Amino acid sequence: MMPASSPPVTMLVPDFPFAYDDWLRHPAGLGSLPPEVHGTEVAVVGAGMAGMTAAHELLRLGLRPVVYEAGRIGGRMRSVPFPSDPSSVAEMGAMRFPVSARALFHYVDLLGLGTRPFPNPLAAGTPTTVIDLAGRREWARTAADLPSVFHEVSTAWDKSLQERAELSVLRGAVQDRDTATLKSVWNRLVGEYDDTSFHGFLATSPAFRSFRYREIFGQVGFGSGGWDTDFPNSMLEILRVVVTDADTDHLLIDGGSERVPRGLWTRSPEDLVHWPAGTTLASLHGGAPRPGVTALRAHGPEIELTDASGAVHRHSAVVFTPHVWTLLNRVDCDPSLLSTDQWIAVERTHYMGSSKLFVLTDRPFWRDIDPRTGRETMGMTLTDRAARGVYLFDQGPDRPGVMCLSYTWNDDSLKFATLSERERLDVLLARLADIYPGVDIRSHIIDGPVGVTWETEPHFMGAFRAGLPGQYRYQRRLFTQFAHEARGTDGAGDAAGSGHGGLFLCGDGISWTPGFAEGAVTTALNAVWGVLHRLGGRTHPANPGPGDLFDLLAPVVLPYD
Repeated sequence: MMPASSPPVTMLVPDFPFAYDDWLRHPAGLGSLPPEVHGTEVAVVGAGMAGMTAAHELLRLGLRPVVYEAGRIGGRMRSVPFPSDPSSVAEMGAMRFPVSARALFHYVDLLGLGTRPFPNPLAAGTPTTVIDLAGRREWARTAADLPSVFHEVSTAWDKSLQERAELSVLRGAVQDRDTATLKSVWNRLVGEYDDTSFHGFLATSPAFRSFRYREIFGQVGFGSGGWDTDFPNSMLEILRVVVTDADTDHLLIDGGSERVPRGLWTRSPEDLVHWPAGTTLASLHGGAPRPGVTALRAHGPEIELTDASGAVHRHSAVVFTPHVWTLLNRVDCDPSLLSTDQWIAVERTHYMGSSKLFVLTDRPFWRDIDPRTGRETMGMTLTDRAARGVYLFDQGPDRPGVMCLSYTWNDDSLKFATLSERERLDVLLARLADIYPGVDIRSHIIDGPVGVTWETEPHFMGAFRAGLPGQYRYQRRLFTQFAHEARGTDGAGDAAGSGHGGLFLCGDGISWTPGFAEGAVTTALNAVWGVLHRLGGRTHPANPGPGDLFDLLAPVVLPYD
């Protein structure tokens, strides 16, 4: 156990351990621009968390962000209100946020939004957790209530991480912000595990020699639930999550996560440059973003952008936040805007699918005590049946309850893809009846179902990127694109293909922590630094930005030949 005085673990990602939270809160600010470029229009494609972060900071710097959005503000921070009670929302995308995500919480705190503990399995704020595996159910309030085999699996996981990935050393370096130690250990692990899948790591760990252990671990997982749908992914993706405590100690945002990007849309910063007090992104856009982007073309030193209305605009810089696959189909993108190696990385990007289904109930009936057992009627549920994860949101005894009846990934998500929401509901209620016989969930439903399958959403085609074994080199090309674009190089020291720069990729899919809003925020800040640099601005010497420290902190280069 760490001493109480030890600094917290934060999402200081070991591939590029730049302290974005320190950069954000430094009194010198993110930088300054020459007065002659104040008011310059910069395109921001996408109004999700990355887009709103970039637009908000560009506005503060004195630029005019022009936001383009094909759907709704929020992106995958999509909170859908129930018609019968709009104060109750279904979180279609991001819904739980680790306290280690300090860059994200900079904006949550800035907006004054309230948070509460998320009801993860066995979390302190979760009254009851039910684990249903192979037809057998275990009820627990804490891990101590579970049978010994679960403790054996948990011990096997900790043992494997300590012995094969130096977890304690890495976490200690993250806490102390000891970037030299962090990168020394991590760079070795990148070379060791780039070609190793999550399942391959487990299967070759002596502590997981038992297939039964691996099966239980896949269903129950660690932190937020089962991870067997992540088994094909690179072990590096999992280590990043574990090292930064990204899968533990989660919070939900009162009123829905969409309040964060929407809050930045309507917020007027106190320290505006160039713009009069009270200026907001919404006011600069007449209340609504421009239509989505359909084409990007090189046009001398600028980028020519066509939106869905057919209007053509030219910008000296474009911040592009959507999933990069949209550059292959939804957006007609000039090949010269990225290098050949970057296009290869775009093509090789792998996205995870995900589905959710929510209903609103008359009350949190699951808290009722069953007189036969003395237990609550239901609990947060992990199961090997179709639902996989059931989450229960108690808004108080006199308020409706929100049930996420199913949260699934990849193959489990595809099992629902061809079903309507009503059909999904019927399937899930039938499976839950096997776990909770005699509990009439349907009788308590007063609204819904509402659901999503992210792989069938036309402007997303997946929930988030997740690197497969051997894809580290591709991910490095996309993450480092912001620095090379600002410098006019392709990452190998050669001139970039377009010769003009100006397109900056960002979003959680470009980050090292896909699926976490923290990655959307930090890569958006990378893009802000790139735009600042491109337009002749500079950071304060006392507060260097990610591009200024790039050579010192850059992700390790693996051999290609």
